[in-house]
Amino acid sequence: MESTVTKFANFIGKSTDISISNAAFHSAKLIVADCLGAIIGGMAEPEIRTLAESEGANSKNLFQILSAAEKVNDETVSFLFGTAGTVLEMDEGHQFAKGHPGMHVFPALLAAARNSEISGEGFLRAFIIGYDVGARIGLASNLNPNMHPHGTWGGLGAAASLAALHNMDTQQANEYLNIVSSLTLATSRKTMLEGATVRNSYTGVSNKMAHVGLSLLKAGFTGESDGIKSIFDGVVSSRFDSKSAFELIGKRFEVNRNYFKLHACCRYNHAALDALWKLIENHKELKSLELIKEIKIRSYNLAAELKDQNPRNVLACKFSVPFAISTTLVNLDSGVMSFTEAMRTNKKIQKLCQKVVIEEDPLMTQKTPDLRPAHVTISMEDGTTFEASVTTNRGDWQDPYSEKDLQEKFLSLATRLWNKEKALNVYSQSMSLEKIPLNTFIKSIIN
Repeated sequence: MESTVTKFANFIGKSTDISISNAAFHSAKLIVADCLGAIIGGMAEPEIRTLAESEGANSKNLFQILSAAEKVNDETVSFLFGTAGTVLEMDEGHQFAKGHPGMHVFPALLAAARNSEISGEGFLRAFIIGYDVGARIGLASNLNPNMHPHGTWGGLGAAASLAALHNMDTQQANEYLNIVSSLTLATSRKTMLEGATVRNSYTGVSNKMAHVGLSLLKAGFTGESDGIKSIFDGVVSSRFDSKSAFELIGKRFEVNRNYFKLHACCRYNHAALDALWKLIENHKELKSLELIKEIKIRSYNLAAELKDQNPRNVLACKFSVPFAISTTLVNLDSGVMSFTEAMRTNKKIQKLCQKVVIEEDPLMTQKTPDLRPAHVTISMEDGTTFEASVTTNRGDWQDPYSEKDLQEKFLSLATRLWNKEKALNVYSQSMSLEKIPLNTFIKSIIN
């Protein structure tokens, strides 16, 4: 009987012969653009700029780090891009994997491919394979509830993309995945709830580990016999469901089941925010914030965890339903600029946070992961109540954002560092990636 690793290695080894649908290639381009936008936007943050400069990035053009002339190694590029792409909480994700495959694959793959002669289509194919492996390991795992999913199975997705990029055969891919399995991080879920910003580096480290694993492989190091099964069926996860991991593999591509984010916070906030926007659009009375008496939210278990009414920093704000609701009501916006230190210390927002409570609805929890429901009730001082519900978050394949929405999101993030003309050009290149050499795309990012 084939081991778990061998099954994934066979998938990778045969990846050049797998028929990938146009729909999967299109989704992959949207995800690549989304990842890049999150990285550019994240690079505008002071701590990311400081980190990048300390790692050898050009302070005037941080993206020169992609240039061969800079001689910055793949591990460093992967680490910086993966960390930058996480800091704003704007990167896409996969609800069944309960994590963010794109940002765990794209930085490592871009770093590895930047000096190659690979076509854009070849890059996308490797990305789709890596995304698939990472997401499938994630959806088949039952992580320890005290673990944060960043930095766990994502490293294997990155490794799978590099294996596909380098055309590894089954035997090579098998050994490589076994090695990278043991480079999984011991991540803490408390970091996101407490606003411990080390959490933002988990994705960067995971991308870096894919390159470390590749160096180990080339040097002759070996892994255990079935690293994925070992690590994700007893070490960091209580069980690994092989049946779901390999269901329709090679036929159903996980890039087609992703979600995108327009609210600049943890996705577990999003159902409540989607319901809130219905109320804002239909009830002008909510502009009178002082007349709001109480805001009650019912949602699924993971959302109900995000109950902090007094977040200590910006990261904690992004993992707080009370703050997300309050800043959106005050600013009539739920984008990046509504989640800043100035907003965290805003007296109106702080006061409103104390009026927001969230609790779990077990019936809503039962509907996950297929659906992500929420119900919002706003009570006014005069006794009037306003209510709205959503059955799932916007942005996934069941209720997708338009491509115009996604382009506008990219521009809003990219223009934190670039002018609009450059941002539009890079986005256009992203969406035509299968028609151009990857080097052309990278040059548009650097220049």
